[in-house]
Amino acid sequence: MTEPGERRRGTASSSTRTRGVHGAGDAARRAADGLAELIRHRLEGVSAVCRSENDGWIVNVDVLEVARIPDTTSLLATYEVELDSAGDLLQYRRVARYRRGAQDQ
Repeated sequence: MTEPGERRRGTASSSTRTRGVHGAGDAARRAADGLAELIRHRLEGVSAVCRSENDGWIVNVDVLEVARIPDTTSLLATYEVELDSAGDLLQYRRVARYRRGAQDQ
């Protein structure tokens, strides 16, 4: 038995742990992980993270959609991922598709 104020090890369930997002880096990781489970494409990185109006997060994740040789002709896409304040994925959508070698407009 534990003393008052002492924490028991290995007994906390995931529903009783704090699940909130701890900063932009955590939001980026959660968005990338959630998106990867849904679209099954290789992630290239995160290009933007910002807070949403409802205390959630908006994350732009860059994804390799079609690998080609040479690599500069591969097709990539940017997906906008919305997380709630707890870090759960609410929605996503592809906002851009481009060739790797293409210059920014």
